Amino acid sequence: MTESKLTRAIGRFRQVARDPLLLIVALLTLVSLFLFVVYPIACVVIQSFKPGDSYSLSVYAEVLKSAYLRKAFYNSLMMSGLTALVGTFLGFAFAFAVVRAKVPFGKFFNTMAIIPIVSPPFIGALAIIMLFGNNGLVTWNLLRIQNFPVYGFNGLFLAQVVTFFPVAYLTLKSVLEGMNPVLEDAALNLGGSRLKVFLKVTLPLAVPGIASSILLLFVETLADFGNPLILAGSKFPVLSVQAYLEIVGMYDLPKGAAISVFLLIPSVLAFYLQRWIVARKKYTTVTGKPQTSTGKIVSPGARITLFAFCPFISLIVALIYFSILLGALAKVWGYDNHLTLEHFKFVFGVGFKAVRDTLMIAGIATPIAGLFGMVIAFLVVRTKVPGKKLIGTMSILSFAVPGTVIGIGYILAFNHRPLALTGTLAILLLNFVFRYIPVGIESGTAILQQIDPSIEEAAVDLGADARRTFTKITLPMIVPAFFSGMVFAFVRAMTAVSAAIFLVSSRWNLMTVHIMSQVESGNLGAAAAYSVILVVIVALAIGLIRLILRAQYGRFGGNMLHF
Repeated sequence: MTESKLTRAIGRFRQVARDPLLLIVALLTLVSLFLFVVYPIACVVIQSFKPGDSYSLSVYAEVLKSAYLRKAFYNSLMMSGLTALVGTFLGFAFAFAVVRAKVPFGKFFNTMAIIPIVSPPFIGALAIIMLFGNNGLVTWNLLRIQNFPVYGFNGLFLAQVVTFFPVAYLTLKSVLEGMNPVLEDAALNLGGSRLKVFLKVTLPLAVPGIASSILLLFVETLADFGNPLILAGSKFPVLSVQAYLEIVGMYDLPKGAAISVFLLIPSVLAFYLQRWIVARKKYTTVTGKPQTSTGKIVSPGARITLFAFCPFISLIVALIYFSILLGALAKVWGYDNHLTLEHFKFVFGVGFKAVRDTLMIAGIATPIAGLFGMVIAFLVVRTKVPGKKLIGTMSILSFAVPGTVIGIGYILAFNHRPLALTGTLAILLLNFVFRYIPVGIESGTAILQQIDPSIEEAAVDLGADARRTFTKITLPMIVPAFFSGMVFAFVRAMTAVSAAIFLVSSRWNLMTVHIMSQVESGNLGAAAAYSVILVVIVALAIGLIRLILRAQYGRFGGNMLHF
C-alpha cells in the first residue's frame, strides 16, 4: 500500500471511529460473514485435500478416475446448459407476450409465471411422478401407458425447465419494461419490417439480460438438489446428488467434499460472470417522460401465436399444482382416487412437529435476515468503513455457492468445539440467515443508490448518530427492499432442502426434508399434503408481511414484491 493510500485509509478509519457503534457493527458484520460464509466453504476445500492425517490429491484422482462421477459431472453441466437455454427462451417469449405484445389477461399470465417461485423447487418433480409415473394420471389413468421413462433425463429436464423458467421470465420482464418503445416505433417509421426491428433493435437491447438469465439459470440448475434427488435416478447421476450420497450413504466426507468442489467451481464462475454482465451493461433506455409500448412491433399473427403460447405454459403450471392438490386428497394415488383427508390428518398428527419446527425456524430467521441485509446494504453504500467492499463480496458469495456445498461446509465447520452446533436450532438459523441475505442486500443497495444521501447527512448534522439515522431515516425509505429481503428469506427458509437436509436432526426437522423422505418411501399422498400446506403457509405469510408493512409505512407497503 502506498503512503497516500495508507493516509486515506487512516483518515477514513478516524472518521468512522467518531461513531463507535458504526465501527462495532461493521467489525461484527465482517467477522460473522467470514465465520458463517467463508469459513464453511474453506472447510469443504480443505477436507477434499485431506483424506487422512496429511494433505493429498488422492481423493481428486479417485474422483477423476471414476467413469460414473465423470458422467455425473457431464450430466450436471449438460442439464444446466439445456435448462438455461430452454428456460431463458420460454421466459423471454412469456415476458415479450406480456410486456410488448400486450396479450389479453396479462396480469393473470404474470401471476401464473410467478407461482413456481414461491413454492418448493421439487414440487415439479413430485407432480411429474404423479402425472407421468407408473401410476400417473396421464400415462396410466388416461393413456394406459406403463413404464413411461419419467426417471432420468426426460423427467428431470421437464421439472427443471418448469421450476426455473419463472426466474428467466422475471429477469427479462424487467429488461423489456426498461426499454424505450419509441426506439422501436422510430425504426418502424423509417421503413424497417417488424422482424428486422426486432432483430436489430429489440433483441440487441435485450442481449445483456438474456445472457444474465442464461447464466443465472445455469447456476440455479447446477446447484439444485431436490428435483435430481427425486428424478435423476442411477442412470442419470448428477454431482449435487452424488455429493450427498457419498456423505450420507457412504460416510466418505473427503470424497463428498471433492465432488462438491467440482460443483462449486463452475457455479461460482458462472455467478460472477453473470454479475459482471449486469454491472457492465445497462438495460434502461428510458430518459425523460416514461413511455408505454404501443405494440406496433408485434403483428396480429404474432400476437395470436404469443397469446396461444401463454395459456399453454399456464396450463402446465396449473396442471402441476392441480395434481399436487388431487394427490393430497386421493386415498392411494393411481389405485384408489376416492377423496380423503387422511393424508392431511397424517401431516397434522405424526408429522406436525416438522410443520411447527419449519414455521419457528423460518419465523425467527426471516426478520433477522431482512434487517441484516439492510444493515449490510447501508454499510456498503452509505458509510466509509474500512473493508466495506470485502463485506459486500463475502455477503454475496453465499448466494453463488450451491446449497449442497454449504450444507457439507456447515457440518465440517461446526461439528466440534468451540462451535459445536450440529443438530441444534442455531445451525439451521445461521444457515438460512447467511445464505439468503443477498437478495435483501441487492435490493437495498439498488434503492439506496437512488436516494439522495443529503437527507441522511442532514440528520447527522442535526446530531443523530448512525443508529438513529438508519432506523428513523434510511430504513423507512428502503421498506420495499426490506420487504423483498424478508419475503425471499421466508420463502427459502420454508422451501429449502439442499443445505438443510445435511443439518436437520431428530430435535429439529423441516417439512421439505419430510416431503423428500415421503417421496423416497413411495407415500406420494403424504408428500403432496405436506406440499399443499407448505404453499398455503408461504402465500399467507407473504400476504401478512405485506399487510404489516402497509400498516406501518402506508403507501410503501402496497407494491413491494420484487420477485
